[in-house]
Amino acid sequence: MGPVTEPKRVLLVEDDTLVAMLVEDMLDEIGYALHSNPATVPAALKAVADGGFDIAILDVNLAGQPVFPVAEALDAAGIPFVFASGYGAGGVPAAWAAHPIAAKPFRIDDLDAILAAAGARQSL
Repeated sequence: MGPVTEPKRVLLVEDDTLVAMLVEDMLDEIGYALHSNPATVPAALKAVADGGFDIAILDVNLAGQPVFPVAEALDAAGIPFVFASGYGAGGVPAAWAAHPIAAKPFRIDDLDAILAAAGARQSL
């Protein structure tokens, strides 16, 4: 048997409590661990500064505030992330189009695939 590895820790930036709970359950089922769930841009920026996670999922719209300052902080720190948007790719400006986008609502296998793709993209 090989060494036991810790699950990758996910920063989930989501302002809808029910969606956050659903995503947390999905993450657990596919072998990821929730790091934290900040629901505002300032709280998410603090979480990025504090670190301790491997990848992030960013809801594009946090109570009317765009999440892109958090994306910029993650990009600067070299931490992979995916956007989650009810608008699909149309909800993300062209400048961020190279990052994976999970259209909400997403299924568990879609989440698994997009997280794997985001992590793999970062290691290229």
